[in-house]
This record gives sequence, structure tokens and C-alpha cells, in this order.
Amino acid sequence: MSEKLQKVLARAGHGSRRELEALIRAGRVSVNGKVAALGERLEDESAVVRIDGHTVSAKAQEEVVCRVLAYYKPEGELCTRHDPDGRRTVFDRLPKIRGSRWISVGRLDANTSGLLLFTTDGELANRLMHPSRQVEREYLVRVFGEVTEDKVRNLVRGVQLDDGLARFEDVVYAGGEGMNHTFYVVINEGRNREVRRLWESQETTVSRLKRVRYGDIFLDKKLPRGGWMELDLKQVNYLRELVDLRPEDETMLDVSKDNTSRKRERSRSQKIRRAVRRHEERVTAPAPKGRRKPTAATNKPSSGEHGSRAKAGTAAGKGQAGGKGRTGGRPAQKNTPRTRK
Repeated sequence: MSEKLQKVLARAGHGSRRELEALIRAGRVSVNGKVAALGERLEDESAVVRIDGHTVSAKAQEEVVCRVLAYYKPEGELCTRHDPDGRRTVFDRLPKIRGSRWISVGRLDANTSGLLLFTTDGELANRLMHPSRQVEREYLVRVFGEVTEDKVRNLVRGVQLDDGLARFEDVVYAGGEGMNHTFYVVINEGRNREVRRLWESQETTVSRLKRVRYGDIFLDKKLPRGGWMELDLKQVNYLRELVDLRPEDETMLDVSKDNTSRKRERSRSQKIRRAVRRHEERVTAPAPKGRRKPTAATNKPSSGEHGSRAKAGTAAGKGQAGGKGRTGGRPAQKNTPRTRK
């Protein structure tokens, strides 16, 4: 039985269906020497499939363990595998793996920081990103401008943007001074620059944007900018069950009795910080002649930006989903806008 080309390649671990659809549209995928068309069905898994001229396997990797990374994206990094201008990308720091590749679950703008998930399972990535799944994303956003109850109410009820109606599921005030205000906002889809465009529709400008949650996976306050950690089996299966995929029964993490939670935590933190330090040393070293040096992210996180509003869930790498909620919290505010749908 034939299947659409992008679905077969996603199952084989070559990217999410959306990523592969974009590659097919751009004419970068061929089957048996002919440029593939979007919607084309693959009749034979033994056909010679190439992406950007490189032969790839169309056979599903049934034995590959589904892995998920939580990455703290700094401002300035691009959500692309390669940049012709030599700028930093979110894939530069990720660990190398054999027989598979990391697939990003959605994207963040270059000037947006925070939680970005990566997985080896293309189908999981596609389902988590798909609008029909309504997976919540929470952001900490700082805006400049006058913010009134009416404006917040508009953002929750819905605003007509160029690509259709958009709205926040939740808006919670987190403090501010003068014309600068900080909010936690929740959306359940991932349209391009949606959070920024919603605020701009109310004549306010987003000056800082950071994702702090995806589903019930939270950005761990101990994770440094540019650091990553692998989710444990319970967290991976939470994400899989969220989008109706069968649970995994294997993990690549060391869960032996000798490797206690305290030892794991200490070892993990040390490895993360060493990896971040090595990467920074590489990118700040003198570049060889004729090769452009990657652009460094210069924005520094504000104090307390790891804090997040109190809501039940799981800090990435902390254990079970739906637990006691993350560390850090929203300061109590009086007479401030708060609207929930």
C-alpha cells in the first residue's frame, strides 16, 4: 500500500512532515532521479530517494528509541540546520547521534529565547506541532506601551490577523513599571510570530519573548542558556500519549539503581555546563582565514526570567508530568489585568 512521500520519510526519521513538505515544494527531493512533487506517493520503499542530492533510506526505523531533548535557546540563534552566512543555529550545540537525527518541534524566532524541544521521532514532532492537537505553549513576554483591561480582553476573545483569527488562551499579569509590562500568555498553536503580532494589534511592542512551557514540559530553571537535557521515559511517554502515539518502553538514559537521582542531577548539570563552555570556546576562537566567524548572541537574560507562573506540570528533566508544578512563581499583583477565557 502506497503512502505520501513526506509521511514515509518522516517515519524514517528524516524530519517532520512539515519540514519534508517544504523540501519537496522547493524541489530538493527526488525519487529514482526525478524531482518529487508534493502529494506524490511512494509505491516502493526500495526506490532511490535523495534529499539535496544525498541518498536517504525510506524504510521505517522501527528499532530506534524515541528520544526528546529540552533545549534552552538563546536569543540570536536560528532555527535552521545550516546558515549560509555562518550564523549560529539551534542544531550547533546538540549531541551527535548515530542512525538518526534531531528534529525540532516547531520553531522560535531568532530574537525569541526559551524552551525548544527536539526529538528523533518525525511523527511525534509533526503531531505536537499540528494545530488540531491544540498543545499549549506558554510564553513570558515583556511589552512596551499602554495595556488596558479592554486590550487584554480583546487578546483573549480573538483578533483578526492577516492569516486568520488568533487569540490567547490565558493572559496573566506578572508585573511592570511605567510603560513596560510583563505577562504570561498561553497559545495552543504555533503560527509565525503569533504572540508578537497579537500584541502589535493592540498597539504595544514586544521587547522580550521567552517560551517557558510546551504542553506540561517546563523550562528547567537550572538549565543554562544554550544547554540541553534529555527527557526521561515518563516525560517522553507523556508527550506521546498527548498526541495518541503508543508509549515507549525503552530509554537511552542511565536509570540503574547505582545511578541515584542526586548523582544523575549532579552529573547532568556538570555535563551540560561543560558542553556549553566548550561550544562558547569554539565559536569565540579566531576563525580561519576565508571563513566567516559565527555571530554570537549578545542578549543577557534578565534577573528572574526563569520564573514562571504557578501551574501544575513538569520541569524539563525533573520527573513526572502533572506533578507539583515548577519552581519560581508569579509575584502577587493588585489591580492588574488578568483575563482567562
